[in-house]
Amino acid sequence: MPTTTLTPPEATGTGPAGTGIPPRRRSSPSRRRRALLGLAYATPTALVVGVFFLVPLALVGWMSLHRWPLLGAPELNAPDNYAGIADNELVRGAAVFTVKYTVVMTVLLFAVAFGLALLVQRRRPGVGFFRTAFFLPMAVGFASASLLFLGLLSDEIGPVRPILSGLGLVDGYTSWTSGSANSALASAVTLVLWRFAGFNMLILLTGLQAIPTEVYEAARTDGANRWQTFRLITLPLMRPTIALVLTMMVTGSLLAFDQFWILTRGGPDNSTTSLVMVIYREAFVRLDLGSAAGVSVALLAVLVVFSVIQLGVLRRRGQ
Repeated sequence: MPTTTLTPPEATGTGPAGTGIPPRRRSSPSRRRRALLGLAYATPTALVVGVFFLVPLALVGWMSLHRWPLLGAPELNAPDNYAGIADNELVRGAAVFTVKYTVVMTVLLFAVAFGLALLVQRRRPGVGFFRTAFFLPMAVGFASASLLFLGLLSDEIGPVRPILSGLGLVDGYTSWTSGSANSALASAVTLVLWRFAGFNMLILLTGLQAIPTEVYEAARTDGANRWQTFRLITLPLMRPTIALVLTMMVTGSLLAFDQFWILTRGGPDNSTTSLVMVIYREAFVRLDLGSAAGVSVALLAVLVVFSVIQLGVLRRRGQ
């Protein structure tokens, strides 16, 4: 006589009889432990971001709505700090100079960095030495590098003027950092090129080496010359890397401070005063933290808009 074995619904993978509904899975203790472990790992980073980024950001936004002297009680004056930005002649001049410096610095730095990356892209004898030599200035702190250039360009103790005088390129006293607006800007641009070209070269070199060699071989098989290969293969495939580098260059240029504060002090006649220098002067020279916070929030808004545009470009590239 045949026997019939009854199988519980859980064993057959179905819910209550006749419903066909899958059984509810119970969370296992191991899954809960993994979730708690992940939360434990993320908590320190979340605390650091909250304490050192979100809280100061909220405080700056609150300060921008007040007349906030360095010593004294704050008073609500919204939106005077923002309305005063357009009326501040120093802010307008600094904004124009910062945009000019950003354009010049981004174009020159990208051209030099990309040229160096193409120069050391292929493996050949001695290429490792040049890669290291180009990147080595990045090991020097930015403030230290600015002081180094200040000494090199000094008319009293620096070796630049005697060398150029010996070559007959300059005559008499020459102040590279404060003689004229153009020479002061050129000094700062040279400093940034020397220090950051190798770093950006390394990022661009990583993007170049990520391009499959089969793509170049196929292009050569089809008869493409070097310019066509560079324009139709290298540049399109390097678009995400180029976008990253340009974002860092533009952001760093808009936030420029050390090179101008140490080399030129914003001179001559405030011709090399950047927006961050204006924020510093408003806060620690005029002792008006509210006005400095207003300029900071406005500059942050510009950076956010640029970042949103950049993210849109990268998103279209990924589609």
